Amino acid sequence: MRTAIFCPKHLKLLFLSLLIFIGHNAYPQIPAISNGFAHNDYWHKRPLYDALDNGFTNIEADVYLRNNKLIVAHIFPFLKKQRTLERLYLAPLMECINGTNKEIKCPTYPLTLMIDIKSDGAKTYEALQLLLEKYKPILSGYDNGIYTQRQVTVVITGHRPYGLIKAQNSRMAFIDEDLMQVKQDTVSRNLYQTASCKYSHLLKWDGKGDFSPFERQRLRMYVLLAHKFGKKVRLWASPENEVVWRELLNCGVDLINTDRLVELKNFLQAGTKSYAKVD
Repeated sequence: MRTAIFCPKHLKLLFLSLLIFIGHNAYPQIPAISNGFAHNDYWHKRPLYDALDNGFTNIEADVYLRNNKLIVAHIFPFLKKQRTLERLYLAPLMECINGTNKEIKCPTYPLTLMIDIKSDGAKTYEALQLLLEKYKPILSGYDNGIYTQRQVTVVITGHRPYGLIKAQNSRMAFIDEDLMQVKQDTVSRNLYQTASCKYSHLLKWDGKGDFSPFERQRLRMYVLLAHKFGKKVRLWASPENEVVWRELLNCGVDLINTDRLVELKNFLQAGTKSYAKVD
């Protein structure tokens, strides 16, 4: 019986082949953009994929219930019948987590998928519950007082059916609280994950001139209250510029809302300034 003999040249070739194989089959993680929030992600050419490719772990989709289908659209859902929540978001995420989706680079978990309900809150949520059951293995859940963190956490905003969700002993969805009401409802993270409001409801400053001490203190107060009850803070429709982004972070805002994924990613990754932690 002949014994195989490997010379240094053969070993080099074997080593290089192994590196090439690993390079083609590995799924390197994208650095997470933990302070970024991909607003209306479906407006991008590659919904979900653009956000994940840029490291965003907080993503939003507007949803309408039409003919028992959950359609992803900001307006005119009847023109976008094929753009369903399942097709654009849930199915690709399940495939990615299972390792069968080769289009998405392995994201950092956990991910938050915020669903902005644009149609009737109760009816849309009832349809959503049925769909989420199909993806239960990857979704964070609440069961009889116990919160279980999984790869994807679904958070409801927009037309939130507060009463319906609060009454459930078992569910796979949580609520985005109204930041302006955060002083009144202090329920734990078993119900709320985030607290949001429109930027102009809280602040008038657009990044030009000085940020007034009064507005800064007002923002900090709401951030402190939200953090006290375990909620991350987001201001939507905020001015898209670095001056505002920097001040929001300095005041402890957790999630910077943006449609400019690459611009915000570059700003956050630059790390030119250490931001204050408001607790």
